Amino acid sequence: MLKLAYLYAIALIGFTMLFSCGNNGNGTGSAQAPVLVKYPEKKEMILLTDRPPQLETPLKIFREDFTPNDYFFVRWHLSQILTKIDIDTFRLYIGGAVEKPLALSMADLKTKFAPDSIIALAICAGNSRSTFNPKVPGSQWCNGAMGNAIWKGVKLKDLLAYAGVKTGAVNVTFQGLDKGPLPDIPVFVKSLDINHANDGEVMVAYEMNGQPIPMLNGYPLKLVVPGWYATYWVGSLAKINVLTDTFNGFWMKTAYRIPKSGLDESPDSLAKATVPINKINLHSIFVEPDSSEPVIANKQCLVEGLAFNDGTRIKKVELSFDNGKTWAETNLNPELGKYSWRRWKYEWTPNAKGMYHLCVRATDNNGHTQTDKQWNRSGYARGFIEHLDVSVN
Repeated sequence: MLKLAYLYAIALIGFTMLFSCGNNGNGTGSAQAPVLVKYPEKKEMILLTDRPPQLETPLKIFREDFTPNDYFFVRWHLSQILTKIDIDTFRLYIGGAVEKPLALSMADLKTKFAPDSIIALAICAGNSRSTFNPKVPGSQWCNGAMGNAIWKGVKLKDLLAYAGVKTGAVNVTFQGLDKGPLPDIPVFVKSLDINHANDGEVMVAYEMNGQPIPMLNGYPLKLVVPGWYATYWVGSLAKINVLTDTFNGFWMKTAYRIPKSGLDESPDSLAKATVPINKINLHSIFVEPDSSEPVIANKQCLVEGLAFNDGTRIKKVELSFDNGKTWAETNLNPELGKYSWRRWKYEWTPNAKGMYHLCVRATDNNGHTQTDKQWNRSGYARGFIEHLDVSVN
């Protein structure tokens, strides 16, 4: 029965409505137009699944440095999510290998601990999965399963210090209030190494862009793990548990795994050794021009996009207008924060009509540049070069 429940959970994760990227010609999804929906506290978003809710941000929203809360992407794994929480009775429980187990109210979090804030990109591990070739199972996200925000809350290390972590602690686990539709479906629990949990950057956030976190994004508390994929950013966070051994729950040991040797493998030779996914891979995307916006020969056109990684910082972003034969460096906007995306821009004047094959690649401060190809069985951590076909009239 347990094995069957695991298979059901995987099927639940993998179910999706196929749609075209419908923005910049980046996508390789079906020709079907995206389904736009409105959910509570949300404006029109692209629907992938409704149970659990998975909503993608329209690409045009990324022309803003900070993603508005009502357009911020939504990703849940278990279908039984809460639609109402009594904030007066809500408690964050901290237990396990601690000297003093805690049950903290929202008032406790806001009055007993120094507030902290950070600008950080939240990005789904499967963002841009629809562009992998050959296709892989899972929700066929385009580039909109991410969002940049200002997060405010309490440093996790301050909470752990208040509880008093015992000697020998190894892992810290995090669990939200969402539940599976069947009792045997694994509870969504993620874990961090104790040193990472205590690094002073991981946060328990209660605000997002100056407002309470929307219900669909994890109200009232969300774990923020800067530089790591959002599978660790547990929403509706309610339980923190300190362990003296390694946590081996389903969502760490079985799900969200990548090849131990890196992010690449081949369909006919899958990696045998895997590890939990972790840091955000270097990637850059186009935000404009949009396929619906005309590009005119001999008239200046803004080419703009975003580059991001695990916090290593972006050194440069380059554009090619001839499918990668030659490259030109773009202008980078000022950095918002090392865990934020970095906006790049280029004023382009096409000198003739026709189809242009644009490419974009980023290089980080360690000299790592995006690759031409990448594939793994889960469609995780896209980092290969983005392409954009532009018709000039």
